[in-house]
Amino acid sequence: MVDHLANTEINSQRIAAVENCFGASGQPLAVPGRVLLGEGILTKECRKKPKTRIFFLFNDILVYGSIVINKRKYNSQHIIPLEDVTLETLPDTLQMKNRWMIKTSKKSFVVSAASLTERKEWISHLEECIRHLLTKTGRQPSTEHAAPWIPDKATDICMRCTQTKFSTLTRRHHCRKCGFVVCADCSRQRFLMPRLSPKPLRVCNLCYRQLLAEKKKEAEADRRQPEPIHSAVLGYEPSSGDDSDKSDDDKADHWPADTEFYTSEVSWSSFHS
Repeated sequence: MVDHLANTEINSQRIAAVENCFGASGQPLAVPGRVLLGEGILTKECRKKPKTRIFFLFNDILVYGSIVINKRKYNSQHIIPLEDVTLETLPDTLQMKNRWMIKTSKKSFVVSAASLTERKEWISHLEECIRHLLTKTGRQPSTEHAAPWIPDKATDICMRCTQTKFSTLTRRHHCRKCGFVVCADCSRQRFLMPRLSPKPLRVCNLCYRQLLAEKKKEAEADRRQPEPIHSAVLGYEPSSGDDSDKSDDDKADHWPADTEFYTSEVSWSSFHS
């Protein structure tokens, strides 16, 4: 199906429509062989509160963004390579149902669908695309994932010292290693984690000690290794973009489940059959 749609005019029109909705704030999405398979509105569990986001599933990437104007404009575009994605189904909570976690090496977060059927459909299509990509590239499934941030409202006290109570003056912070909500005293340290950012990130005291111990262990292991033979050909380090999620305020109302996304005369279902 993907190969059949890859070079069709209708696929090009659909991808162009998505690009136009993101405007100049988004990256170009049209590349050879890329197919837009489906789209939908999901609720993303963010730091401050759950927020609705528009998600687009391509055969090689997952794209999501904030809804600014119904069917017309999105911003805060995020692009996630599917090869880096692992999914985990989560139990319902009192506030959120039909939940699952999207885990990647740089960012992990929880989303929820409007129904159990919709969740099954999303997960099924995501897993199929991931399986196809891994088979095509020969890569193994990703095993190293960023910790999801625990929402601010999940706790009123620091999750490390359990003594400090948060208030208007006492801010909440997040450890980038474990995702816990911690106070300033319990997260004064910074540590460089190149997988997440080129700059040192805030970590809690416990994770800082663990990271230091791991770094020391790696350094000792390196000293025991024989000196490598340097090649005459210089290598290079691939760039790593920051996929941080802005704490933006949604400016659009919730969409009804049966809303047609495209305003053109091209009709299509949420997922191609």
